[in-house]
Amino acid sequence: MDLPTVALAVALSESTVQELVRQGQFPQPRQMSGRRVGWLVREVQEWAESRPVSNLPPPPNTGSPKPRAARVAA
Repeated sequence: MDLPTVALAVALSESTVQELVRQGQFPQPRQMSGRRVGWLVREVQEWAESRPVSNLPPPPNTGSPKPRAARVAA
């Protein structure tokens, strides 16, 4: 996976993923070609599964449009 995909998969910003890699707290990217790196899906999944379970409630669902009531023809 490329950096934007990894960041989306773990719900972190790209800069946070890069910082965690630098700190040794996230899997290192693999060399895919001369100028391209990526992460193995398995390694990212294992990292995510190794994170502690949160006791924080999920955020409220904000920003999604609410369904409109059906209009009755007069």
